[in-house]
Amino acid sequence: MGISTDYYQLYRKLTDEQRLIRESTFQWVKSVIKPEIEHSFKKGRVLDDIVEKLAEIGGFGLIIPEVYGGIGADYIAYGLMMQELERGDTSIRVLSSIQTSLVMYAIHRFGSEEQKQYYLPKLASGAYLGAFGLTEPNYGSNAAAMHSHFQTTKDKIVLNGSKLWIGNAEKCDVAIVWAKNASNAIQGLIVDTKKTTNFGTSTIHDKWSFRASNTGELIFSEAEMPIGQLLPKSRSIKDAYECLNIGRYAVSWGSIGIAQDCYEIALQYSRERIQFGKPIGSNQLIQKKLAEMITEITKAQLLCFELGVLMNEGKANYQQISMAKRNNVSMAQGVAKDARQILGGMGITGDYPIMRHLMNIETLITYQGTHEMHLLITGRDITGFNAI
Repeated sequence: MGISTDYYQLYRKLTDEQRLIRESTFQWVKSVIKPEIEHSFKKGRVLDDIVEKLAEIGGFGLIIPEVYGGIGADYIAYGLMMQELERGDTSIRVLSSIQTSLVMYAIHRFGSEEQKQYYLPKLASGAYLGAFGLTEPNYGSNAAAMHSHFQTTKDKIVLNGSKLWIGNAEKCDVAIVWAKNASNAIQGLIVDTKKTTNFGTSTIHDKWSFRASNTGELIFSEAEMPIGQLLPKSRSIKDAYECLNIGRYAVSWGSIGIAQDCYEIALQYSRERIQFGKPIGSNQLIQKKLAEMITEITKAQLLCFELGVLMNEGKANYQQISMAKRNNVSMAQGVAKDARQILGGMGITGDYPIMRHLMNIETLITYQGTHEMHLLITGRDITGFNAI
């Protein structure tokens, strides 16, 4: 009797490429990430050589065309990779997703041909590490009210401001930074550390979540860079949100990976843990938890597979992506909590990944849009009234 989280046999519909990407990522996580991640999480440090290792499996730029160093896969394949990476740890999915969904996508979508040819292959190979600077110390959900601003002259850009809660901040080679121009319109800039002066970073320490990720601040004080670093096709905050949509899509899939990992551990434990002379899995209340867990996972999978079809067809809207992100992260949180209870005291130990997943989910609930903001996005969409 095996353990499967593909209860509706959705994987039978996968193309050869989608199946290969999912299965190879699953095996890579099993052999490379799982043996090391608990130690790294406890120590609060990034896994050794993880950028190079992710680049080797195509973890950067999966949806970016091959001509720019990507793989040119579709959005369902991308989602499945995010699912399997986050089954290992959120930090691994975040690293891949920032590079692909936010940085490479921004350059591919809003950059010049010269920018795409120069930066995308370097990001795809892992030679460059990227960051995405939108959130500010005083402006999270209300990103459009940002204070960061820049002026342009004939040959340079002068940028002032700061960005907080930025993945890869201290380690990045390039950062996509969103700021207001002289006309108060928001545009994207490629901040290249090799081409920018008066640019500083910091790292946030003592986090209880995302402990195997670098998170920090980008600081600009009369920072100067060449005029060619402006993303020429970016025009407004909507462009930044378009990148975030791809990131939220990745979160919606990744959270399924968390739920799958917790469910599989809880199910196996329920078969092996003997109490009162029988496996605890034979008790009604344990079966109730497990049955509800696999049901919620299956519903989340159906949501993501259908959303992936819409993404591939270019028909998905941000409201649909918002719903998937909100629902699936909340689902994963519930599954992880139930799994912790099934394991009892063992559920809080480092012998199992459940508490690590739970701590990461606490960030995902507010990451790239809080649970409440996404709820109100759906509310506005169905009623026509803006409650934000």
